[in-house]
Amino acid sequence: MENPVKIQFQNMDASPALEEHIREKVAGLEKYFDRITSVHVVVEAPHRHHYKGKLYEVRINIHVPQKELVVNHNGPQDHSHEDVYVAIRDAFHAAARKVEEYARKLRGEVKNHGENQK
Repeated sequence: MENPVKIQFQNMDASPALEEHIREKVAGLEKYFDRITSVHVVVEAPHRHHYKGKLYEVRINIHVPQKELVVNHNGPQDHSHEDVYVAIRDAFHAAARKVEEYARKLRGEVKNHGENQK
């Protein structure tokens, strides 16, 4: 990766363990596509006044040649995302699918339906 991973926490304190976990997840994305240029991850805890529990949100911006892949994972409305690690896991699963799909398109393995139709 050309640029370092940028990790940002909102409405919560930064955690070295959480940062290391995210860096490992980012490294795992490179097995799907090795030309990722940068990644920006935002982990957000909702404001403390929410009554339905603390459901974490994770946003991942992945910069690849000629494109930016964005994952905005709010998670299910059940309470599994009260665990920040579960929210991160689910967001990176979605990111892996997007990166893999992008790589397959570049290799010509995916048909682009509707783009060349008149």
